[in-house]
Amino acid sequence: MNDVSQSTVILKPAASDHGFDFDVTIVGAGPVGLALAGWLARRSATQALKIALIDAREPEDSITDPRAIAVSHGSRMILEPLRWPADATAIQRIHVSQRGHFGRTLIDHSEHGLPALGYVLRYGSIVHGLAEAVHATSVHWFRSTSAAAPTQDLDGVTLPIETAGVTRNLRTRILVNAEGGLFGDQKQKATGSTGSSAVGGTRDYGQTALVGTVAVSAPQPHVAWERFTSQGPIALLPMGGVRGANYALVWCCAPDEAARRAQLSDDEFLLELGAAFGNRMGRFTQIKGRASFPLGLNAVDTLVNGHVVAIGNAAQTLHPVAGQGLNLGLRDAHALADALSAEGPTPLALATFAQRRALDRRLTIGATDTLARLFTVDFPPLAALRGLALTALEFVPPVKTALARQMMFGQRR
Repeated sequence: MNDVSQSTVILKPAASDHGFDFDVTIVGAGPVGLALAGWLARRSATQALKIALIDAREPEDSITDPRAIAVSHGSRMILEPLRWPADATAIQRIHVSQRGHFGRTLIDHSEHGLPALGYVLRYGSIVHGLAEAVHATSVHWFRSTSAAAPTQDLDGVTLPIETAGVTRNLRTRILVNAEGGLFGDQKQKATGSTGSSAVGGTRDYGQTALVGTVAVSAPQPHVAWERFTSQGPIALLPMGGVRGANYALVWCCAPDEAARRAQLSDDEFLLELGAAFGNRMGRFTQIKGRASFPLGLNAVDTLVNGHVVAIGNAAQTLHPVAGQGLNLGLRDAHALADALSAEGPTPLALATFAQRRALDRRLTIGATDTLARLFTVDFPPLAALRGLALTALEFVPPVKTALARQMMFGQRR
């Protein structure tokens, strides 16, 4: 596992001749790190930037990963120049409601003149496609390589790395922390403290996500569902299959309930899921690939620390409600590629990047955090207000359009 979360800044020139192995070094070869490497390599062809990608795993380890991820239409637009997986399933409508209370809203792709609102694809598919795109460039990929804590000076960063038991120091002008990870596994984020602010901070939601792939008896192809319950949201994302009967499940509930449900037989699990979700798609008939992970918010206050910058899950780990985590990380990477390509591998480029990302991060993190907390308070008067808010969106199209476009495209500057 890589450890670039802490960086020491030495406020004096480096003792060496300032020779650098790379201009930009990216730690973490998940979708966000791969996308950044691909975009930089394509855009910096005339500048001949030397780019390195470091990951503790082999890319083949992720290709068979069956986890489903939601990618917005805006993310597809920026990913397509690299590689777009052929097995993506389009989301053309999103149905949002709360269990046991009135109020619902529908978001349809036709309202926005788009082929889809978003897409569902396997984690392994997107990693495989982006890895192939990076392999076709001049990016130097350090596989099965771990990174230790970096040291900064006025000119750049020294990063200790280890491959097959051999340790060396790598010199880079800019270091990008694109390491992923789940909330429960993460250490304190670097490049900023985890105090409370409008963006930064840590919050344990006291929820666990149960995930898997389910089949239903009466599917509604290309429709995604966000169903709020007293313990947390249930999301069902269409994954194609025979007549579109397969859905990726994200069922958020209290940790003790998650532990109990993890011990249930498949039939018992499906019965409880049906009772919680309702019968809008008939019966749940099958569950595969059950797993669970804790949910929380972990966001840094400051994206940049000298020559080091954090993006993706290294910058913010979000609750899965509304599916914004990966999309926000991809927008981070795209904006960073813009800044580094335009201004070169300098702290000034990082400052430009951080300024441009401030509004989108604030809005997306704030909205996700609010939804995660607001829709899990089991208080009847508040449930009625939530129902009114969902219903009101249907009668105030400009507000619904603004919310939908934030989910699909974020704020770009």
